[in-house]
Amino acid sequence: MTSGSPSPGGLEGIATQVKAVKGPPPVHLWNPPFCGDLDMRIAADGTWFYMKTPIGRPALVKLFSSVLKREDDKYYLVTPVEKVGITVDDAPFAAVEMRVSGSGTTRAIALRTQTEEWVEVGPDHPLRFEKEAGTDGLKPYVHVRRELWARVSRALFHDLANLGEVRPVDGAAWFGLYAAGTFYPMVPAAEIEGLM
Repeated sequence: MTSGSPSPGGLEGIATQVKAVKGPPPVHLWNPPFCGDLDMRIAADGTWFYMKTPIGRPALVKLFSSVLKREDDKYYLVTPVEKVGITVDDAPFAAVEMRVSGSGTTRAIALRTQTEEWVEVGPDHPLRFEKEAGTDGLKPYVHVRRELWARVSRALFHDLANLGEVRPVDGAAWFGLYAAGTFYPMVPAAEIEGLM
């Protein structure tokens, strides 16, 4: 359902406006009027679609991801002059590559999104784990920026779980992992069997 009327320039109009901005777009400072919904969707695996067709140009996806904004659980592409709604199936980013250095409580974990953005797990980029509806599985996420998260791919989740250990959290035993001095609990230790 569309409310308002999206920019007549569509994707090209938005791309032109974004390219005119010098440096990283200060999306958090922009508050333009809502101009309607765009027929754009980000699938659960991080694939971007426009009018039900995958956007095949990685540079264009990267450009649009730089002006992505989340407000009240809704997602928008924002420029200095307009804001258009888009659909996000799960999280707008997908973590597709991981680098680990060090070990123990101070190990460093960096994750790369499908838009070539590297984030290092820590206070600004925490991990979170959610129960998957209808299964015993977990959905892992890493914070990218400004309330925007990346879902960690299944293969990388297994790599994260292999770094796991049991530690006490609030008086109970939890399975999780350390990164940059913080313990990120995944599941109660008694549920480890169903994790993998």
